[in-house]
Amino acid sequence: MNDGTYVFSQLMGLIHRQAFARIVEKFGGNDRIRTFSCWHQLLCMSFGQLTQRDSLRDIVTCLNAHPDKLYHLGLTKGVKKSTLADANEVRDYRIYETLAHTLIAKARKLYQGQTAPDDLENVAYALDSTTVELCLDVFWWAKFRRHKAAIKLHTLLDIRCEIPCFIHISDGKFHDVNVLDIIEFEAEAFYVMDRGYIDWGRLKKIHDAGAYFVIRAKKNMSFERIYSETVDKESGLRCDQTVRLKGFYAAKQYPEKLRRIKYLDSERQLTYVYLTNHFEAKATQIVQLYVNRWKVELFFKWIKQHLRIKRFWGESTNAVKTQIWIAICTFVLVAIWKKKSKSLQSMNELLQIISVSAFDKTPVNQLFNHLEYQKFDKTISNQLNMFDL
Repeated sequence: MNDGTYVFSQLMGLIHRQAFARIVEKFGGNDRIRTFSCWHQLLCMSFGQLTQRDSLRDIVTCLNAHPDKLYHLGLTKGVKKSTLADANEVRDYRIYETLAHTLIAKARKLYQGQTAPDDLENVAYALDSTTVELCLDVFWWAKFRRHKAAIKLHTLLDIRCEIPCFIHISDGKFHDVNVLDIIEFEAEAFYVMDRGYIDWGRLKKIHDAGAYFVIRAKKNMSFERIYSETVDKESGLRCDQTVRLKGFYAAKQYPEKLRRIKYLDSERQLTYVYLTNHFEAKATQIVQLYVNRWKVELFFKWIKQHLRIKRFWGESTNAVKTQIWIAICTFVLVAIWKKKSKSLQSMNELLQIISVSAFDKTPVNQLFNHLEYQKFDKTISNQLNMFDL
């Protein structure tokens, strides 16, 4: 690592320039462009995400305040707000969507050695969505309710490495269950979902693909019990049954057997009922799989708090999707560096460090690892007591 390279440039250096150039060429991103290329657009938008800027004007002001450093950041000259805004409006967002998937594949390879929290060898994904409310007068295309606009981020999160491997951006009216028609299911993998995704025809497609689902059952589900396994009630389990659906349409859409597991959470005194088409795993492993579904909720909370995806820097569909996909690229870049540098700090701490160190020339691996929290011993403190008794 070159000690003379800025922290921001070191992080962006994780992107393979030739691979990015091929993506840009595929979508014609640089056609009839003379100065401000897609790479420059990516640098500016990523700088805004990493340093937590609030607007395009904020990004441009901060960059132009350091004209002697722009060349070393990869920008040949100063940036204009109108130029950056136009690029977000007209350049195909699929450039950055494809880049995000490339980085995600790279990150997942690095995290392959992660131990599974449920002791299962199968890959497990958590599926959920989050809603970002918008102003209807500005984002008229994002239909949600009569007087509100919104977009949804439908996300498939790899539970083991906590990195999203699939994201679909839709308007607020797009029902969550419809995303099951878009996902390509991976054989032998688990898909963990809340009961809002219950659609027996779509769950049958998961079963036919050789994949497994874990989903909460609805209270009014009609079924007949075929067989019951013995369970250890001290572990919280109440039953482990093999069942079949009784409803006419439900049984027609999903004629296969199901496994029904009932679990009592002793701390909250709540009972949960899970359904799965996997019969070999222990019942406690299925329960643990569903508990880990909350990682996707934590992911939504993290990106809303630490990345700029709640306040958008453009009004069109293309500008909004461009900003979201570059935010995902930023998240994955930090995750890659976290793994490469073997840092024990959280993603939040790493992002905060980068946000104030973008123009430093410290090697990133040293920047992430040299910080140690000091523990002060009050008994040997030289500070005077305010109140001496």
